[in-house]
Amino acid sequence: MTMHDAIVIGAGHNGLAAAIHLAARGWKVAVVEQAAEPGGAVKTREVTLPGFRHDLCAMNLSMFAGSAFFAAWKDELIAHGLELVPAPDAFCSAFPDGSWLGVSASLDETASRISAISPRDADAWRRMVADFGAQAPHLFGLLGAEMPSPQTARTVWKAWRAMGTSGLLDIGRMLLSTPRDFLDAHFESDRLKAMMAAWGLHLDFAPDTAGGALFPYLESMASQAFGMVIGKGGADTIIRSMTALLRAKGGELLLGTAVDRIETDGGRATGVRLSDGKVLRANKAVIANAHPKLVFGKLLPSDPKRAAFDARIASFRAGPGTMMIHLALDRLPDWKAGPDLHRFAYVHLAPDMGLMARTYAEAAGGLLPREPVLVVGQPTAVDPSRAPEGKHVLWVQVRVLPADITGDAAGTITARTWDEAKDAYAERVLDLLETYAPGIRSHILGRSVFSPLDLERENPNLIGGDNLSGSHRLDQNFLFRPVAGWSRYRTPVEKLYLCGASTWPGAGTGAGSGFMLGRRLGGK
Repeated sequence: MTMHDAIVIGAGHNGLAAAIHLAARGWKVAVVEQAAEPGGAVKTREVTLPGFRHDLCAMNLSMFAGSAFFAAWKDELIAHGLELVPAPDAFCSAFPDGSWLGVSASLDETASRISAISPRDADAWRRMVADFGAQAPHLFGLLGAEMPSPQTARTVWKAWRAMGTSGLLDIGRMLLSTPRDFLDAHFESDRLKAMMAAWGLHLDFAPDTAGGALFPYLESMASQAFGMVIGKGGADTIIRSMTALLRAKGGELLLGTAVDRIETDGGRATGVRLSDGKVLRANKAVIANAHPKLVFGKLLPSDPKRAAFDARIASFRAGPGTMMIHLALDRLPDWKAGPDLHRFAYVHLAPDMGLMARTYAEAAGGLLPREPVLVVGQPTAVDPSRAPEGKHVLWVQVRVLPADITGDAAGTITARTWDEAKDAYAERVLDLLETYAPGIRSHILGRSVFSPLDLERENPNLIGGDNLSGSHRLDQNFLFRPVAGWSRYRTPVEKLYLCGASTWPGAGTGAGSGFMLGRRLGGK
């Protein structure tokens, strides 16, 4: 039996953030990970051909670069190997007629593109960017505070003092708005609105989903203000530097080590029992960087005293499923919109809000969407080190898909399981990609397809291929994440804590929940 101050289950970036903070404050910490490599949804592998490094899930590290955790540990992370690459041309949307619209860190450049479509919208964009400068400290302050907490109240108070009642109400209205309503209120161009609304489907916000306006706003404005950031050589640069820093602080990392159950005594978490029967004891905390359904449905026995809480966790809804298609290419896509698109880290293929709404509705009904929404990442356009000289990798995220297939909106795929349907659906994705980048199939050197089921096999936290670890709709966000009354990382089991994408502030690479939990337990 081995004694620690804290045991962290899961070596994702949130769990590692909590472990680093605690180890730096003298806690004896062990991070236990069932997979052979750390990272959770932030992993980079050669899944097609040797020398081609593909980010399995997360690619965009802007949230990490802008996080409180990074600000606190920046110098030491860099000293332990962290390398980030700026992408000043962050994202664009391509349209079926060969036109496109994109956001670059140069405001004049972005506004000029918008002005070619609508001079009025170009002026409105500039005003929104200026307003973002005033709103950003308060919005990021809210996202970086426990929910609810005195810090949240102070953030709201400061926002009111700085912007007045009207400004505070504007933020509140945006937090509750649908993407369509928010964008219709500010712009007239359908293409500009589609370019921004595409970000909603990175989470689970269709154009008419309440609470969905914030993410398109933040991603669009942050990309305009700062550009995007990706990892040199792969997104796993953050994991490699974090694990090295953890060890430097005296923390342990146990890989290929599955937790069989969380040990309890008198309603208190006391440690973990591993699959080999070994017990690790924890004096102060057991931290589960894991989906709450796995924690309270698998790692802990049921307890009548916890029945109401367990029932609410059991009803915690997943977001839509995701498919990842990784391509090794002999050249970047020959975009119909022209070579200017080669500058961009992301190319969205989501041409209008009507299509986004239909795709979401089809997936929500269990149907394979007729025309999926695609996020096409071009990391080697920004970081050539990820592929052999002159070659490229393409990162294709297929949004949104059903976890369980009940039919096909196009009526051509008869398979009803992902193991049987994934190749046929991947061909549909490539057919769509061909309409935007003619001839791309002839440039594919290798490919690897991860269906929603494959993603869950790779990482059990991605239930149904949901890379959000739970829907971010209003009833599961803010102080309701994962359930009301338990949004500050505690659980009904004393000394057992949750962190990760299922907890506030949700999915993404910002390590917010792990950092806030680490500070809560270990002090600032």
